[in-house]
Amino acid sequence: MFSGSFSIWHWLIVLVIVIAIFGTKKIRNAGGDLGAAVRNFKKSMKEGEEEEEAKRQAAALAGETAKTVDASASANSTASQSSNAEHH
Repeated sequence: MFSGSFSIWHWLIVLVIVIAIFGTKKIRNAGGDLGAAVRNFKKSMKEGEEEEEAKRQAAALAGETAKTVDASASANSTASQSSNAEHH
């Protein structure tokens, strides 16, 4: 029945039938709708990536702040221990 693949003529006949059934206006509208859907999808993916990057940067900043606070607290603790040792 089929030799395994369709030739260009088969696809042209299918295209002519689709145009005859739906008309060029509906096909053009469907193409525009599909294009808009793809653009919106790409836009939302880009926004999601930007949000993730902002979260990562905020977490990195918070981690650096915590390290700084821990280091200064450790330095203060060491300084107070050495001053207590001098007083005793």
